[in-house]
Amino acid sequence: MIGRSGNPTLKDNIFEKQGSFSQDSMTINGTVNKTFITLAILLGGAFASWAMYMDGQNVMPFVIGGAIAGLVLALIISFVPRTAPFLVPLYAAFEGLFLGGLSASYESLYNGITMQAALLTMCVFLALLFAYRMRLIKATRNFRLMVFSATAGIALMYLVSFILGFFGLSVPYLHSNSLIGIGISLVIVAVAALNLVLDFDFIESGAEQGAPKYMEWYGAFGLMVTLVWLYIEMLRLLSKIMSRD
Repeated sequence: MIGRSGNPTLKDNIFEKQGSFSQDSMTINGTVNKTFITLAILLGGAFASWAMYMDGQNVMPFVIGGAIAGLVLALIISFVPRTAPFLVPLYAAFEGLFLGGLSASYESLYNGITMQAALLTMCVFLALLFAYRMRLIKATRNFRLMVFSATAGIALMYLVSFILGFFGLSVPYLHSNSLIGIGISLVIVAVAALNLVLDFDFIESGAEQGAPKYMEWYGAFGLMVTLVWLYIEMLRLLSKIMSRD
């Protein structure tokens, strides 16, 4: 039985629903390659919208369009994993447009913040990957339940904040640069980071069970979703800290 992942795109029974497996199966190396391809496409889209923003062009349509298109594609991929080889590259391109514009707007307010957020994201990724490979961290049942519950709670909090925004209200301290607000961001960053452990476990389990080859793209997609979330939360955390200076 596949363990529970806090990432909503990586579900318990996803491998069981894909039918009989052929000899051309999912591998860890194959998933790593697909992840690099997805990351390269995402960075290409990000650099494009970043360059337009820095050139004084209005990138808001690309940011909003990229966010909406990315969300729609993510939902399709999540419910129909067989579409992953075709839709994941498109998802990465649209998500890149969104992230590039978002990053450029943060950079215009806080010089150097995007590089710091990117480096911190990669350092956290590599540190957790090393800890997972060395079995310093294990995706036990209780660990999975804890991360899943925390992730669901954060998602619900953001949803409530979004709804309250229509009435001119907000969740206390969520967007504040106070010490409590920074503490909340630290907790959210920690939960996002721990989701990486569940992603690693999901990919390893898929390879061990001989999942279909297209699941490599699905695994890369799930990992990219977590990395994007972690990077955005790093931006938010750093912006709160820098705004106190």
